[in-house]
Amino acid sequence: MPGRNLEAVIAATREVGDMAMARWRGEGRPVDVWNKSHDNPVSDVDLAVDARLKAILGAMVPEAGWLSEETADNADRLSCRAMWCVDPIDGTRDFIRGRPGWCVSVALVVDGQPDLGVLYAPALDELWVAQRGKGALLNGEVLQASQRMTFDGSRVPADSLPKIDRDLICVTKPNSIALRMALVADDRADLVATLRWGFEWDVAAAALIAAEAGAIVTDAFGQPLAFNTPRAQAFGVIACAPGIHQAVVDRLRDRAVALTSQS
Repeated sequence: MPGRNLEAVIAATREVGDMAMARWRGEGRPVDVWNKSHDNPVSDVDLAVDARLKAILGAMVPEAGWLSEETADNADRLSCRAMWCVDPIDGTRDFIRGRPGWCVSVALVVDGQPDLGVLYAPALDELWVAQRGKGALLNGEVLQASQRMTFDGSRVPADSLPKIDRDLICVTKPNSIALRMALVADDRADLVATLRWGFEWDVAAAALIAAEAGAIVTDAFGQPLAFNTPRAQAFGVIACAPGIHQAVVDRLRDRAVALTSQS
């Protein structure tokens, strides 16, 4: 499959990331921003990156489906064995606020699982790359995910923690969920966990990078993630050191119970 030419995918991701970087913090010309829905911002840069990626990647694998945050979904992708899963700018809030915690996220999904994944965070000068069964790299260096065995004291990318999680430790939190998961792959965090519906484009590339670095990646119930599904969503995501995975699942269950009791 031509799309498995990883260097070509990296080149495409770098091209659009550099294109976005040229507009970051208002360089070039001001960024136009509006809300797609309540508290859900998008910019003209998101759309430009999306269009360019669709043109380049679509030419690489014409038979592949397409799923992107900034393109209307088409059910035709469900009949495709391969699918590009793209978030043109993951972490749009950081992008439009002039903060560095955003990236371009590109994954090729084959038979329901990411086959290759690239995250490019030009404001951080970070290029994350993985192929299924071949490990993961950050700027060319082999990644080894967190191997923490004790849940208490685990590092979490977060601005603050609820009372139930006060036994954990906050570390720097990029707005991009993909970059937060990548921090686990690089042993800068021990876990990332969410308790909400999330889209496949948010996590496809990062899920492969974290898994290939040795992390465990599941939904909030501890079940494997699936991609190119009809809803293109999963309930929650966990990326963590293997030794604390069950403790993370248990904590999410306890948090869900606490939230239910408060409602």
